[in-house]
Amino acid sequence: GRPGVILLLLIAVLMPAGAASAAALPVVINTWAFRTAAETAWRVLESGGSELDAVERGCGQCEIDQCDGSVGYGGSPDESGETTLDAMIMNGNTMEVGAVADLRRVKNAIGVARKVIEYTKHTLLVGESASLFAVKMGFPYEDLTTQKSLSLYSKWLNQSCQPNYWKNVVPDSSTSCGPYKRREEVTYEGEQTSSQRSVQNHDTIGMVVIGTSGTVASGTSTNGAIHKLPGRVGDSPIAGAGSYADSTAGGAAATGDGDVMMRFLPSYQAVEYMRMGIDPTVACQKVISRIKKYAPTFFGAIICANTTGNYGAACNKIPGFTQFHFMVSSPLLTQPTEQVVDCI
Repeated sequence: GRPGVILLLLIAVLMPAGAASAAALPVVINTWAFRTAAETAWRVLESGGSELDAVERGCGQCEIDQCDGSVGYGGSPDESGETTLDAMIMNGNTMEVGAVADLRRVKNAIGVARKVIEYTKHTLLVGESASLFAVKMGFPYEDLTTQKSLSLYSKWLNQSCQPNYWKNVVPDSSTSCGPYKRREEVTYEGEQTSSQRSVQNHDTIGMVVIGTSGTVASGTSTNGAIHKLPGRVGDSPIAGAGSYADSTAGGAAATGDGDVMMRFLPSYQAVEYMRMGIDPTVACQKVISRIKKYAPTFFGAIICANTTGNYGAACNKIPGFTQFHFMVSSPLLTQPTEQVVDCI
């Protein structure tokens, strides 16, 4: 009725720009402008699905849509031209996590991660063995290579394998494809000056869902860094790095240069800040600032939401990446809505 409308208008008027968002539950928040993922997760909640269902289906939608070529099959081929997947899902009530890394030939990575919770006492399965588990659970073997990933791969080979993730090797990895051997006397070159991955490589869907009762679930799915060394696992499937959910505090998910970000467990840290009563936006900013001290030019962002339905995001400002777009769905919005923050 009308009082509700007036109340919302009042909130809009009274909320200073950049202040904490008006809080309402349930809330779905996900990295990047991945609208179909947001819509799918919201639909699951509306039709009575659980928070975990919403995360699984929301991230799974991105695996099907191949969001930005950085989630799901047919994108980010590794050094040998293969696409492998990383994913995790976390239940903030029980603190159970299911995760898969370096998953080969199975498309629905977050679906397999969910099965790790449901049918095993483990947390993380990797590589070929994770694929065998997936098949036991009824997932089909499928080729994750597409014309697009093949052409990305051959173009990279033609450019002398640039960029790549090797250092301190012979022949020089900045001009040649190898095969590489370690240099006998290592003169440490330090971190590369900037994240080598192009800023356009959006690289992960991360999602946090908080239900009407304040129950938190989170998850991620990605095909990792393009041209990664085979066997490389990023932050996405690591609990506390890629995402973290705790129904007594809130949830967070990270996106960006996983090799750097995972060292700081940013999602865990953000949730701990929120547990201390820190506003989600500030919690996200503090996490980004902390990484920045060691890697000033890292590419990355994080989304945060607490159990009252307040949410926020933050990103590290580098050339070509000055704003971060993310999706929010809540009863205060008529539909899943793209939001933007300025990087710090």
